[in-house]
Amino acid sequence: MAGAYLAVLGRPGDELAARAADVTRRLESAGMREHHAGACVSLLGSADLRRWRLPGGAVLIGDLFTRDGQVADPVAALRCAVPADVRRRILRDFWGSYLLIQPEADALIVTLSPTATGHIPCVYAIADGCGFLTSDISLAARAGLHERRVDWDSIAHRLAYPGIKTQRTGLRDVLELLPGTSLRVEPSRVSVDQAWSPWAFVAPAVRHTDPHEAACDVRRAVAATVGAWASMDGTVLLELSGGLDSSIVAACLADSPARVVCVNLVTPVPGVDERHYAQLMADALGVPLHTETLPFERARLEFVPAPESVSPGMGPLQHAIDGIMEEAAERHGATSFYSGGGGDSVFCYLRTAAPAADAFAAQGPGAGLAAVRDLAALHQCTFWKAGRLTLSKLRRAPSSPTHRAAAFLAPAAADIAPLEHPWSAAPDGALPGDRERIVDLAGNQLFQGQAARGARRPFRFPLLSQPAMEACLRTPSWMWIAGGRNRAVARDAFADRLPADVLHRQSKATYMSYLGVVYQQNRRTMRDFLLSGRLAGQGLLDTRAIAQFLAADDLPARDQTFLRLFELCMVENWVRHQP
Repeated sequence: MAGAYLAVLGRPGDELAARAADVTRRLESAGMREHHAGACVSLLGSADLRRWRLPGGAVLIGDLFTRDGQVADPVAALRCAVPADVRRRILRDFWGSYLLIQPEADALIVTLSPTATGHIPCVYAIADGCGFLTSDISLAARAGLHERRVDWDSIAHRLAYPGIKTQRTGLRDVLELLPGTSLRVEPSRVSVDQAWSPWAFVAPAVRHTDPHEAACDVRRAVAATVGAWASMDGTVLLELSGGLDSSIVAACLADSPARVVCVNLVTPVPGVDERHYAQLMADALGVPLHTETLPFERARLEFVPAPESVSPGMGPLQHAIDGIMEEAAERHGATSFYSGGGGDSVFCYLRTAAPAADAFAAQGPGAGLAAVRDLAALHQCTFWKAGRLTLSKLRRAPSSPTHRAAAFLAPAAADIAPLEHPWSAAPDGALPGDRERIVDLAGNQLFQGQAARGARRPFRFPLLSQPAMEACLRTPSWMWIAGGRNRAVARDAFADRLPADVLHRQSKATYMSYLGVVYQQNRRTMRDFLLSGRLAGQGLLDTRAIAQFLAADDLPARDQTFLRLFELCMVENWVRHQP
């Protein structure tokens, strides 16, 4: 993995020094060397690891930018010696993809950037002040610091709550530091706190009140983040779907010095052919559009997961896309991948009546009724139906963001309590739409860092960068449905940079037809794969229900239950490749 690191933690003294020396010796052949030695931490990294020593014995790994998108020099910018002040200053005045390691009194503080869209993973195993944190768990295993074993309780939770990202991984005793959180390591305890919270940016005091100002803020933030990342890259492979989100990223790349290669993906069946829109955007950039076809046979149930993976995350479809894009990057000499991933969440693409309910609750009947009209136009229903749904949303108590997926699970595996994402804890009086979009935002952390193609080249999701998220969160949910358009503020922000057909497009592509064919072609293989696998052996699956479903020759119209089986196969494939 490019920019890999391993930090050995321990109490000050000869024992830590001896352990660090042993780890350095074991990892020398992997190109790892010591970059920083402190009283309670020794940091090893690859030759291309970007790191800076800061005042007070701190070290920062990764990239830091100013708010206007300029590359920052952390040493010159962060002269304050008090660790808490350094953290506050970085979060307030800078942004980027970074890991900050700071000694503080009798503790070590480790902070991960709010959106690690670089990607800098941080997984750790710590007990009694000793242990490690790393970007690549295989380094810890190679150094003799970790023995890879499946955490079956965590796997059961993953099956029952596939939409929740938590700090637990699929490996025993290994946890993950989530974006925007700080890990505090003390001799007798380890704790995690939120250093950055999206809830701070939806508060009434910071909420945009003027749609034009909101659009300007969104445009400035998105353009600055895309430009900042592109200044770090030579040749960008942009995964240009032709949808609004990736097209906005493309429009911002037009102003960058990076060479842009646009790649569009199509399938042998209808559903994903967006070449018309992608071609319009590529023409606007003045570059060719390269089209890649995704064959059915590339969507495999069984494949070797990336050695640095600590949890199931790549299914058959993702594996197929990953391979195709990696091959395209090799052909075009790309140094990084770019995607519009996360745009729906950032640009508040809600499919409920929550935006109108927010307008009523925050601004009263006048704004509420206007939002109901926008809602009716957006969903092409009557004003009265939109009004009833809005009233229902206002009257109901907030629902839990956790949704259990019990299909095809054994009763005991389905009946487990959920663990919450830290962003799920909404403050009192939180608006329904803010609750929904922040839960959606947290869901993006499930796919960040899971694509294997990000191991050799940075995989950037610019729309999930901190300034873009903050600007969009400050924009209230009802502005995003103005005029009966989804993601309305983003459309207004980039109206002069997008081709008309792209700007006004409301449809979205779907892989449903492709996955339906893959399912039918692999039903028998899928049956053996699941019924004779490790999940079934652990008693986690309802094998009778799986066998019965797979025995049916035809799928009912619009029935998407088969997607759940792909999910189970993804988890089964990952655990099969663990010791």
